[in-house]
Amino acid sequence: MHKIVVIGGGAAGILAAIAAQERGARVTLLEKNKQIGKKMLITGKGRCNITNAGTREDIIENIPGNGTFLYSALNQFSNFDVIDFFRRIGVATKVERGDRVFPVSDRAQDVVEALKRYLLKLGVEIKYEQVGAELVINQGKVLGVRVKGDRFFPGDRVIVATGGSSYPGTGSTGDGYRMAASIGHQITPLKPSLVPLETREPWVKELQGLSLKNVRAAVVSGGKIIASDFGEMLFTHFGLSGPIILSLSNVVAAALKSDAKQPITVVIDLKPALSIEQLDQRIQRDFQKFARKILANALGDLLPKSLIPVFLKNLSVSQEKFVHQITKEEREEIVHLLKHFTVTITKTRPLAEAIVTAGGVHVKEVNPKTMESKIVEGLYFAGEVLDIDGYTGGYNLQAAFSTGWVAGSSAAE
Repeated sequence: MHKIVVIGGGAAGILAAIAAQERGARVTLLEKNKQIGKKMLITGKGRCNITNAGTREDIIENIPGNGTFLYSALNQFSNFDVIDFFRRIGVATKVERGDRVFPVSDRAQDVVEALKRYLLKLGVEIKYEQVGAELVINQGKVLGVRVKGDRFFPGDRVIVATGGSSYPGTGSTGDGYRMAASIGHQITPLKPSLVPLETREPWVKELQGLSLKNVRAAVVSGGKIIASDFGEMLFTHFGLSGPIILSLSNVVAAALKSDAKQPITVVIDLKPALSIEQLDQRIQRDFQKFARKILANALGDLLPKSLIPVFLKNLSVSQEKFVHQITKEEREEIVHLLKHFTVTITKTRPLAEAIVTAGGVHVKEVNPKTMESKIVEGLYFAGEVLDIDGYTGGYNLQAAFSTGWVAGSSAAE
């Protein structure tokens, strides 16, 4: 019987502990916080986007950061295995737009509580507030983990599932990277992934809190569209956030880094379901309806109320002009702005504000079939500490669950 120490009580660490304990190992789970699953509680806006119900190929395609490394892990513990697992521990799920999978209750707290109950039912020993974890290695083989206070937890297998460096308030403070580097593992440069964007335009502050649904955002560099996404976005006091902005942030970050001289813009199509011709006809109907009103009071059927003043600032047409006086050219300008509402990106927000950390333990130094280190015998890695990152939509949690399950299962053999 193997004695296994899992460092980190997030998604990957919890699944690693469960998989190992189910296979007969004696598992101790070390968590630096006073509770497990703290970061999971904020995923999916507090609803916990557990996984995605797409195909294996869909999942890998939506994990641009070394998604192909996950082929074996997904074969061993797929997204459908995740759904079955949660059903087994009492969490019913549902599939929403974009094949996103959520608990029926819409409560991340229910997911974390179910995981904790199951850990305790299996007999996993959970040790909270264990900080300063360090690996104890001798002659290329792991012996256990030492924590602050010089307390030693022996283990012939150790699984590092400490998360990344984003959202440090949840406990993800880069501990695993330091541990891995200290024993010779290569750490690929860390950078924010799924991160909000800062913009140049001062009027963005006036839109703080405005959420736009069913819009298309395109990243433009050098006059060319380099990426786009459809869905929901959010204006903040510093710029842009929300699901589609977070998904595009990797591309934006790369563009900002590769060509600092070229302005990087996000062009928002506020009416993606309508062609330019259809939108022009729609506006003409609205203008007939509001013929006696000034332009500022005639856009209520087209735009959210808080967006109208800012929208008008970006037009050369006077907002005091009566609708029946607006020329064809001026109407075409309105149509163009509705299809090309543009903001200039200056930078991404810092790593601490990213949902996911890109970079980490280099995957070439980890066995993809077992998650075991190729450098130290008995040492395994799982979750965000690995150089793996995906888009929003349940892909990052799936990667954590799959790598955690494989690490735990393999360590128990």
